[in-house]
Amino acid sequence: MNFFSTSKTLGILGGGQLGKMLLYTTRRWDITTHVMDSNPEAPSKLACNHFTVGNLMDYDAVYNFGKAVDILTIEIENVNTEALKQLKKEGVQVYPQPEVLEKIQNKGIQKQFYATHNIPTAPFDCFASLVALKEAIGKGAVSFPFVWKATTMGYDGYGVQVVRTNKDLEQLQEGECIAEDLIPFKTEIAVIVAQRPQGECTTYPVVEMEFHPTANQVEYVLCPARIAPQAAAKAKQIALQVAEAFGHVGLLAVEMFLTAEGDILVNEVAPRPHNSGHYSIEAAYTSQFEQHLRCLLDLPLGGTASMASAVMVNLVGKSPYKGPVYYKNIDQILALEGVNPHIYGKKDTRPFRKMGHITVVAPEIEMARKKAEEVKEIVEVIAK
Repeated sequence: MNFFSTSKTLGILGGGQLGKMLLYTTRRWDITTHVMDSNPEAPSKLACNHFTVGNLMDYDAVYNFGKAVDILTIEIENVNTEALKQLKKEGVQVYPQPEVLEKIQNKGIQKQFYATHNIPTAPFDCFASLVALKEAIGKGAVSFPFVWKATTMGYDGYGVQVVRTNKDLEQLQEGECIAEDLIPFKTEIAVIVAQRPQGECTTYPVVEMEFHPTANQVEYVLCPARIAPQAAAKAKQIALQVAEAFGHVGLLAVEMFLTAEGDILVNEVAPRPHNSGHYSIEAAYTSQFEQHLRCLLDLPLGGTASMASAVMVNLVGKSPYKGPVYYKNIDQILALEGVNPHIYGKKDTRPFRKMGHITVVAPEIEMARKKAEEVKEIVEVIAK
């Protein structure tokens, strides 16, 4: 199917920074794009051919948007899957497939999927409500500490919390949730798997993720991960096992824990371009966004090897600033070799909101890591 310089259209549900970065490639390849987002000033609005304001969870909005495109994809999981199923029945190519997305949207179902398919993951229990979880704690069925996760609508550290005491329980939101064993892991890692409809499949190198201690949000992504070759090979094998079990088309980011004993446990997945792959824009032969587009259009997959070591630094809103964003000292980092800023186009900042990222490339990973820390100290995302 030829999408180059034709009237054939690619639809994207969600207009945030992931959509904006996917549009880097559609612009380069002259592919016509339609984007829908509830925010009339979403970052993707500037780069797509047609922009629609609409609620991603509304059946009619998603269905009517999807009817106008040839291939439909997402940049956020929280979309109406019933509409996607109907669109697929009517001939629209939908990736990730609605039945796959439906399993991933709910973290309880996602965890049960791992257990059913013998995919290593942390022990867990599912609860219909916070009240039910508290009752289980009272009966001794769940012990502190554990990780609480809302089964739906969680993202960027929201909907996830380590619970150590009864006092922590009072900070949790009501609703369906899971309680997961707190794993004493050594390193958090991730592997991105890419698969096209005809079956060709590939993986990116294993990356290492360093998280902010209180925001539960990725601060740094390092490629390559500083782990043993045997552990990296095992992580790739597990990521491929996960992708095969889902039968997923497109990109699948598989986040995992590596323990001191060498065990690898799957944490969760994202069926789309992912924060852990942003480094690939500058450092890989094929960026994750171009690779995702290749998958959607069933084109030959690109090379995933890195051309240099890289560290990605998330630019997030500094607490307690709220309001019109100002990137303080960003001009200073532009003078540094190998430093590449990406500004997402969100006009207002708030504490820990993802406002951009910076990728540092260097011949060696430790060199890139050191410079990334320097960059993080220089730039501040504050309000005017």
